[in-house]
Amino acid sequence: MTDIREQEMQGKINELTAQKASLEAENKQLRKQVEWLRKAQFGRKSETKKVVYPEEQMSLFNEAETEAKPSAPEPEISVKPHKRKKKVGHREELLAKLPHQKIVVEPETTVCPECGSTLSPVGEEFIRSEVVYIAARVEVKDFYRKSYECRTCRKQGQPTILKAAMPQPVIPHSIASPSVVAHVMMQKYGYALPLYRQESEWKRIGLAFSRANLANWIIIASKEWLAPVYGRMHEMLLEERCLHADETPIQVHNEKGRKNTSKSYMWVYASTALNPTRKIRLFEYAPTRSAHCAETFLEGFSGYLLTDDYVGYRSIKTAGHCLCWAHARRKFVDAAPAYAKETDGLENTLVKAGIDQISQLFDKEKEYKSLSPEERYERRLGEEKPILKALFAWAENNVDKLLPKSPLTTAMNYLLSNRDGLTCYLKDGHCDISNNTAENSIRPFTVGRKNWLFSNSAKGAKASAIVYSLIETAKANGLDPERYLKYLFEKLPNTANFKDTETLDQYLPWATKPQEKCKE
Repeated sequence: MTDIREQEMQGKINELTAQKASLEAENKQLRKQVEWLRKAQFGRKSETKKVVYPEEQMSLFNEAETEAKPSAPEPEISVKPHKRKKKVGHREELLAKLPHQKIVVEPETTVCPECGSTLSPVGEEFIRSEVVYIAARVEVKDFYRKSYECRTCRKQGQPTILKAAMPQPVIPHSIASPSVVAHVMMQKYGYALPLYRQESEWKRIGLAFSRANLANWIIIASKEWLAPVYGRMHEMLLEERCLHADETPIQVHNEKGRKNTSKSYMWVYASTALNPTRKIRLFEYAPTRSAHCAETFLEGFSGYLLTDDYVGYRSIKTAGHCLCWAHARRKFVDAAPAYAKETDGLENTLVKAGIDQISQLFDKEKEYKSLSPEERYERRLGEEKPILKALFAWAENNVDKLLPKSPLTTAMNYLLSNRDGLTCYLKDGHCDISNNTAENSIRPFTVGRKNWLFSNSAKGAKASAIVYSLIETAKANGLDPERYLKYLFEKLPNTANFKDTETLDQYLPWATKPQEKCKE
């Protein structure tokens, strides 16, 4: 009986010991998850090879405090001496293109304080430059049309009247000019300034434009003049060899058959940044996140699609579905804080190794930036494919050494379960390695959404998608977006058959005339 009793006790001890070890491991895992979640909630969000990137987006309220460096010297301004030239300073270069007003300060008196004689000028010296802010100024253009009569014809009983051809307005029967409509659009979509705040700004300078006026101008002008340009860019987007895609939520009110709290989506599609000739960024509003939305928009596209790992993209028929390496790296970066205190631990070592190996791919891509797609394809196979092979082997060899639900295990499993998508970019030199192009394009929308929170109608959301598309595409092609919008609103209403393909092509952001007239 004693032996049996001892065996039972020993078995109980072994069981409790095993439970204790399991609970300790679980506790350790939960602590790491809490630390990871705390860092994710309150820590910096960006990445770097050193695990933590500086923030890409700063609050509008703390930007000055974040960017200010008390020790940073003011850039010196170089004044041209009479005999020798000094190197032009940064400040002088900055001010060179601005109009200058010369301010000459005279002494209070030109009488010699010693003898009372009149002083003669002997020269002047430059002291400093100041930038002066001049508040927004508006003026009214009153259009009159001249008429001419042929007196000779009138004498012959055939009166002939000639009237000047009037330039057509951007919006019929409206006082809004091309510059005003372009400015309203740029303020809302380029600088995230809601219409109610714009309404206050217009009132401050003496114009009672209601937000309803402003909204109407946006919707009408985008439908009449920007939508055809958008449609032509959509056609050209589908001809690309590789596209980026991303989506973000938006709340739309007053949509038929849907509650105001329903979640809708703004999708963005972008040509690869590796295409130097034309860069296209298109937004599309859709009521859902269904794969059908992307399938419909991309109908006719036969190239490669680069996205995050949202499952909705997988059903789209393409030449290949590439996944984003920035997302893969971000998972290792997000895992790093959980092991930061264990400097010599296995997990911390593996996190750093994962980030370093993936960063090698991005370093290689920087070297390939100026190469042709064919050259990039060959270099990738020769230099990046071995890195990828070693990276996946490394993940396979180490994933089982980790706790099953740890952030690092999640990062490694993401690599291993998405090997085909992560290596798809090797198939074509037109493909990029990350989806940063789409994410960077959609960022202004997400910033603006924080200010205006929702769209008042589906019609407004669709107009927003068109305007965002024109602004982001203009920026991507080196144009000043507001100047480009103004150019379109001046030219398109006065262009015959402007919806014809050949005519529209002359107004696309990479076309010769816009590049000449609207360069940033």
